[in-house]
Amino acid sequence: MRIPKSPRNVGVVLFWAASGLIAAGTGLAAGEVLSARIPDMLSPVIGVGNRAIDLAPPVVKRFAISTFGTNDKQALLIGMAVTIAVFSAIVGVIARTRLWASIIALFLFGALGSLAAVTGRQGGIRAAIPSIVTAVVASLVLVAVSKLASSSGSRSLDTPVTDAPVAPRVDAPVAPRIEVANNGSVSLSRRTVLATGAFAVVGAGLGLYARQLTAAADAAVRKAVRKLPLARKPLAALPASAGVPELLEANPFITPNKDFYRIDTALVVPRVDVGRWRLRVRGMVDKELSYTYDDLLERALVERDITLTCVSNEVGGILMGNARWLGVPLQELLDEAGVDPKATQIMGRSVDGWSAGFPTAALRNAPDALVAVGMNGEPLPFEHGYPARLVVPGIYGYASATKWLDTIELTTLEAADGYWVPRGYSKKAPIKLASRIDVPRGLSTIPAGPTAIAGVAWSQTVGISKVEVKIDDGDWTEAELADEIGIDTWRQWRLTWDATSGRHDIAVRAYDRAGTLQIEERVAPLPNGATGWHQVLVFVS
Repeated sequence: MRIPKSPRNVGVVLFWAASGLIAAGTGLAAGEVLSARIPDMLSPVIGVGNRAIDLAPPVVKRFAISTFGTNDKQALLIGMAVTIAVFSAIVGVIARTRLWASIIALFLFGALGSLAAVTGRQGGIRAAIPSIVTAVVASLVLVAVSKLASSSGSRSLDTPVTDAPVAPRVDAPVAPRIEVANNGSVSLSRRTVLATGAFAVVGAGLGLYARQLTAAADAAVRKAVRKLPLARKPLAALPASAGVPELLEANPFITPNKDFYRIDTALVVPRVDVGRWRLRVRGMVDKELSYTYDDLLERALVERDITLTCVSNEVGGILMGNARWLGVPLQELLDEAGVDPKATQIMGRSVDGWSAGFPTAALRNAPDALVAVGMNGEPLPFEHGYPARLVVPGIYGYASATKWLDTIELTTLEAADGYWVPRGYSKKAPIKLASRIDVPRGLSTIPAGPTAIAGVAWSQTVGISKVEVKIDDGDWTEAELADEIGIDTWRQWRLTWDATSGRHDIAVRAYDRAGTLQIEERVAPLPNGATGWHQVLVFVS
């Protein structure tokens, strides 16, 4: 007799799909507990995610940043969660008829995680162990569910059923008991469902325990964050004339920490134990040095207003921000170590293995480069590099702004490449002269009459001398510049426009203090930053 399809048969398939999810979830939770309990072990999900980020071609990274912006990490994690869920459900359904194939699939998943951990930026044999544990625990759960189902008959979809009972041979193994309803459908035993549910509870408990361990470690790191000392010569409060009123809400002169852009390759923000952390200066130096966090705080710290820009910033993009940084002048630390004259590159390395290098000659134009420990009057936020990071005016972040800094290495431009250079970006990365319209927003509708056009322009280490605005096909009109605070920051500007009804195109361009005009030609960010005049379309009612 052929068993007809029925809601109960569909329920059996769903049961096995759920079993796959429960097995994988329990295994992942066990791996997370292990990685949270033991230092230098990497979460299976994070290990694979970090490796995916490293192996993704530049076009994929640019798509992720342009599509999701600063939410690119969350998008990747959601995508991984969906992929793991689908994979686990398929593995569970396969286990219904071919348990051995499902076990192989789970161990392949574990091998993938282990390989990602070993070959990644935070590589090491110990980092691979949680992925192995994940595969083992998931396999054990799936085997246990399979045995329960076999003994209770809930796998009987795979057992032929006839109208009349057939007496088994004396020497033949007894087939699993079959539960067939009057309508020919197969039902699940209560014992199997309850036992599988118990595994789900165990997995959920392990997941909650892993979260508690992570939260406790996070709380311990946060508790160790201490109040920063004042700068040796604190900067004066910013005058109101540094900004324009129209930008107070849209884009204030100082970007609040919570609004400061974050573009990096860290899937999970590193939580650094400052008690164990050391900043090392090594490589082509007279003597290698090591500094504790307290060593840095006890020095004569300085404040600097510096604008940072991401190389992924498109024309008119928002991947930039201006902050008041507190830290140790980078040149001081280099002078103490004694730099070999043959060293042509300063390479910053992060606790998670990321790296960025820039020419030593660039410091001649960036004397305010810092090993920063503070941002806008508070310790560096974890997302922005706590306990220390590099801040180098005039150089795109991909080549200079190493967060979670633990090593400053003096080397040559030929001997070492930063993280992004082998991925198609230029080794030298001076920030390009640019400008942006912040008010009014593109595609917005504004009332007719006097209205303000306002935005920012920047040319770090050189400064802005003039900004011009053009409406439709009219002439270029010079905008009013806010006071200049320093050549390392952006400069705000405004222009009053008597708006008339209809559709209008607004364009902006800037000149630096050397008299150079911003490049008009539109060029994409790869390999060393975008160019082009920013334009917005607005509608006047």
